[in-house]
Amino acid sequence: MPGTDAKADLHHYLQAAREALLWKLDGLGEYDVRRPLTPTGTNLLGLVKHLAGVELWYFGDAFGRPPGERPWSPDDARNNADLWATAGESREQIVGMYRRAWAHADQTIEALDLDAVGHVPWWPDGRQQVTLHRILVHLVAETHRHAGQADIVREQIDGAAGLQADDDSLRAHDPRWWQDYRDKLERVAREAGQDERRHLARSEGLEPPTF
Repeated sequence: MPGTDAKADLHHYLQAAREALLWKLDGLGEYDVRRPLTPTGTNLLGLVKHLAGVELWYFGDAFGRPPGERPWSPDDARNNADLWATAGESREQIVGMYRRAWAHADQTIEALDLDAVGHVPWWPDGRQQVTLHRILVHLVAETHRHAGQADIVREQIDGAAGLQADDDSLRAHDPRWWQDYRDKLERVAREAGQDERRHLARSEGLEPPTF
């Protein structure tokens, strides 16, 4: 499309995901930003710590611009130490690191053309040579994926959801509407489960269960 700027567009979507992730921490205490709320331990502050390192590795090391600091090492990533904050790591430290990682990444994005070539040695052979365009797409996808995880985690804590704190698309309905909506989905899911059990019982020549 005439007049579009692909790099600016990708940068815009990356920044939107960065900001969406950070607002998920707003208004929460230290326990809630660290507590694991999935069987695999997903937690809000850990996602921020992880993405700080990801930005530094991909926009720093991959393009010959290693950062002066980083929140975790490749060994940390192998044992999941990049995905949670230790007792000695404060929220301010990790958020500050993430913002500095943005700044370092943004310098790379601004300085290089989309076809600038980088090298990702931790990727499989045959895929290690990359362009800035590919890395921007990769980081937009990864950051939005983790922001989505954070959205679900935050919603489990206090019901807050959305791309930003004043997300009008969610505030078009009041809490009573959302509760009725959830209840309706629960009823539909139960009915579908009952239909499935009846179908399986008939296919196996058994009496359909009664409810």
